[in-house]
Amino acid sequence: MLRRLRQSLRQLLVLMARRPQLFCGAIVLSILLILAIKFTCSRAREVVAPPRPPQRFFSPAAPVVDLYLGQLDQVERLRALAEVSLVFFYAPWCAHSTSARQEVQEVAWRLSRQVQFLAVNCWWSQGKCRKQKTFYHYPVIHLFYRRFGPIEYKGPLKASYVESFILRVITPLTYLPSRATLLHFLSHHQPSVVGFFQFSSSPQPRGYLIYLSSALQALKRDFRGAVRFGVVTSRQVADAISVSEDQTVYLHRHLNSSLIFPHWEQGFSSEAICSWVFQHRETVLRWLQPPAPKSRLLEQELTKGPALLLFLPHDPMRHDPDPLLMQVADVAMRYHSCPSRWGHYGLSQQPHSCCHSLVLPRPGHAPRVCDLCLVQSQRSNHARSSPCTLRFAATKSLVVATVEACSHVPSSYSDFGLYSACCRGLRPRVDPGVTLKQGTAPPALLEDCPSFQEGGGITGLLCRTNKTLRFYVLDSALHWPLAVRLGALGNGSGHETEAGLLGARGGPSFATIVSLKEEVHYVLDHRGSTSLTQSLEDFIRNFSAPYSPLQRQLVGEGGAGVSPTPGDHAPPSQDRPLIMELTTTTFLTAIMDPHKDVLLFYYTQWCGFCSSINHIIIQLARLLQTHTSITIARVNVARNDLPWEFMVDHIPSVLLLPRHRKHLSVKFPEDTPLTLPTLLRFILKHTGPAPSPRQPIRAPGSLRSEIQELHRARQRLANQLAVLWHENRRLALHSAALEEEEREEGEEGEGERERRVI
Repeated sequence: MLRRLRQSLRQLLVLMARRPQLFCGAIVLSILLILAIKFTCSRAREVVAPPRPPQRFFSPAAPVVDLYLGQLDQVERLRALAEVSLVFFYAPWCAHSTSARQEVQEVAWRLSRQVQFLAVNCWWSQGKCRKQKTFYHYPVIHLFYRRFGPIEYKGPLKASYVESFILRVITPLTYLPSRATLLHFLSHHQPSVVGFFQFSSSPQPRGYLIYLSSALQALKRDFRGAVRFGVVTSRQVADAISVSEDQTVYLHRHLNSSLIFPHWEQGFSSEAICSWVFQHRETVLRWLQPPAPKSRLLEQELTKGPALLLFLPHDPMRHDPDPLLMQVADVAMRYHSCPSRWGHYGLSQQPHSCCHSLVLPRPGHAPRVCDLCLVQSQRSNHARSSPCTLRFAATKSLVVATVEACSHVPSSYSDFGLYSACCRGLRPRVDPGVTLKQGTAPPALLEDCPSFQEGGGITGLLCRTNKTLRFYVLDSALHWPLAVRLGALGNGSGHETEAGLLGARGGPSFATIVSLKEEVHYVLDHRGSTSLTQSLEDFIRNFSAPYSPLQRQLVGEGGAGVSPTPGDHAPPSQDRPLIMELTTTTFLTAIMDPHKDVLLFYYTQWCGFCSSINHIIIQLARLLQTHTSITIARVNVARNDLPWEFMVDHIPSVLLLPRHRKHLSVKFPEDTPLTLPTLLRFILKHTGPAPSPRQPIRAPGSLRSEIQELHRARQRLANQLAVLWHENRRLALHSAALEEEEREEGEEGEGERERRVI
C-alpha cells in the first residue's frame, strides 16, 4: 500500500516538473480553498449583540428607590434600615409592571413617611436578582414588617387595594381598651380573634410577639384580612368574654360556641395559632378575587354547590362599615343560623310545620293540589297538626282552594314528627285584565312554612333545604364584565345600570344565583322593591322552594339577560333575510311560529366543520327563498343561551320544526352526509300539513308538488336530449356516408381522366 502511494506521488512530481504551470495552479488552488474555508467558518460563529444597559423604571422624583441594575444585596441593606419595606420586583418589558408602576407611585407619595418603597429590575441578565430569584410572573410585591416577611401581595394592582394592604400590615392588631370597643369588634360578621396579654407585668408580655406574627401569617393567606385580630390588656375588659388567664387567644364565633386556643396541646407558635384560626373560623360571606379572566378560582368555588354572587361597589380605604355590605352580611348570618343553634342565643325552639305543595292536573276537570305537611312537635300520643299557609307566585291571579280530604300519618323515621296530607280542589278566579290560555295550569303554589317567617323569613334556612347556598361578594368595579355576561345591564359606569335598590347606592351592583351542577342561574329583579333585605330574602326563599318559581336567566349576544316565553313577539321585519340569525331574545318567537316550517342550524364561531358546510346552507336558502312557508335559521349556541328542550349534544346540528306540530320536531340523522340533496329529502319527508284523525290525509303541499313537477320536467328534458342525441348521431353518420360517396366519386373521375390521357 505504501509502495503504491510512493509511486503515485513520484509520478505526480515528475509530471509537475515537466509542466511548471500545473504546479503553480495547484498551489494557488490550495491557498484559495484554505482561505474560503477560513472565512466561511469565521462567519458561521454565533454573533450576540451586547444588551442595552438598563434604565430607570420609576421617575427620579418618585419616592421609590429604583435598583434598575438588579442589586439584590442593596435590598437587604436598605430593608434593615426601615421598619416596614415594600419591594416591587418588575420586568421592564412587562405590560402589567408598566400599568402597576403608576399605582405604586401613587401609594408611595402618600405613605413615604411610614413605608420604604424599593423597586428591583429582576430581568437584567447581569443583575443578582435575575440570578438568585425565580419568578414566573411580573410584577411581584413583597412586604416586610420588621424581621417578619416576605408577605406577598396577591390582590388587584390598584392603588386603593395596595394601600389598604400596607395599612393592615402596619397595624395587624386592633387595640381594644374598653368593653364597648370589644363588643363592637366582635359584632362584625367577619371572624374575630382576641388575644389577652397584661402589659402591666412586663413591658413586653411573653407570647405577644408570637401573637403579632400570627396576625401577619393570616395576612399571608388572605390579603383582605378576612380574619381580624384584636388585643386586650385589661382584665376587666377580658371578663366580658370570660377570659381570665394571661396569654390567651380567643376565637369568637357567631353560629357556634367560641373557642380558646389549646396551647397546651399544639404549642404557642404563630403557625399553630394561624392554622387553628383558619380551621375553626366561621365564614358566611366570602370575597372572591379572580386574578385574571381565565382564572379557575371561580370555577373551583362554583363546583362546591349553588352560589349567590353579589357584585357590590367596594372601597378598600373605607374605615366605617359599608351599610349595603352590612345588610347583605345580616341576611347571610340569619340564613346560616340553624334552629339547633337557637339555644346558644337564649331562643326557644317552637314546634313548626312545613308544607310542600304539588299541583296534580286533571284533564277536563279542575286541578288538584296535595299538600304534604311535616309537623315537628314534642313527643305525644295524640295527633297534632298545624295549618299550612299557602301563597301564590302570581299576583294578578287568585286561586280558591277547597279542602276535600285530610289524613294524618305518623312519621316512620322520627317520633317527633307527624305527616299531614291534604288534597284541595282549585277553582281559578282571574282578574278581568288577565287572560289565561286554554289548558294553562293555575299559578304554582309555594310552601310558606311558619318557621320561615321567624327572624326575617330565612332564619335557619340553611338547615331546612337541600339547596344550600354559599354567599360570595365581588367588587363590581373590577369584575363588572362578568356581571354583564351573567345578565346585568349597563357597562358598569354607574349611568346605565339596573334601576332599583342595589344600583342606587353609589355604583353598579348586581345579584345572581349560579348553580353549576344544573347549569342554570337566576337574576334578582329588585325593581319596584322598597327593601333590599326583603327582596334578597324573597330571592333566596324562592330558590330554596321545592318548586321554585324563578325562571332561568338566558343571556344572549350583547350580554343582555332575558327570560323569553313563547308569547313574546318581536317587531316584524320588512325585508326577509336569506338566513335568519337568531338570538336568545328572538329564538322562541321565530321557531314557534305555527304557520312556518323552520329549519334550524346550530353552530359556533370556533367550529371549523360548521364553516365548511355554510355554503350548503346558503344554497338551500337560495333554493327555498321564494317559499314563504319555510324559514332557514341559524343560532350561535356559544353566545346565546337556549332553553334546555332546544339544546343539542354536538355541533353542527340541524333541527326541523314542522308547522302546526312543533312538538314533533325532527333532528337530521347524524349518520347521513350533510349535503343539499339529503337536506331537501329530509325537508320533503317531514314537512307538509298534519293529518287529522277525522279527515283523510290531505294532498301534498305546494313545495312537494313543485318539486315533483321539477322532477317531471327534468325527465322530459332528458328524453328530449336523448332524442336530439340520436338525431345528431344519425345526421353525423349520414354526413360521413355522403363524404365517403363524394370521395369515391372523385377518385373514379380522376381515374377516368388518367385513362383518357393515356
